[in-house]
Amino acid sequence: MDQMMNFWFSGKAGKDMENVTKDINNMPKKIAGGANKMVNSVTAKKQKPLSELLHEFELPAGIFPREAKHYEFDNETKKLTVTLPTICEVSYRDSSVLRFSTSVTGHIEKGKISEIEGLKTRIVIWVKVTCIVCEEMNLHFTAGLGKTRSRKVYEMVRDGITVDKF
Repeated sequence: MDQMMNFWFSGKAGKDMENVTKDINNMPKKIAGGANKMVNSVTAKKQKPLSELLHEFELPAGIFPREAKHYEFDNETKKLTVTLPTICEVSYRDSSVLRFSTSVTGHIEKGKISEIEGLKTRIVIWVKVTCIVCEEMNLHFTAGLGKTRSRKVYEMVRDGITVDKF
């Protein structure tokens, strides 16, 4: 055990990791691609919370339920994929209700999420939400018909209630 600790603390481990990285970079591209992904996933920095990402795009954090902790965001294409543990519904102060699938995707830009998949709202019946646009004090939902709601009711993150089907 002492030898192992001395190995790590002496800096040899870091040098060996540098050598491994160099070896991977010198491999043929086909082989190195998978190895680079492993190294990158180990060295990747911690992801910011979803609420911070939404605020960067001037969207309220409460659009997604509290259970939405895992997401993928492609900075180049601006595609956002939010993963939830179960299908759930969220009720808001203005009596609106959103139903979330276990995966919600969309294209995110300043003040807008478009091309949404995996989100519905109830307007007498459940209707697929395809776009949310944030303008000053309102959120405009495109769901079969356009629907405008007050932005302030979506500022607070709320709990989702598990439901049987999307």
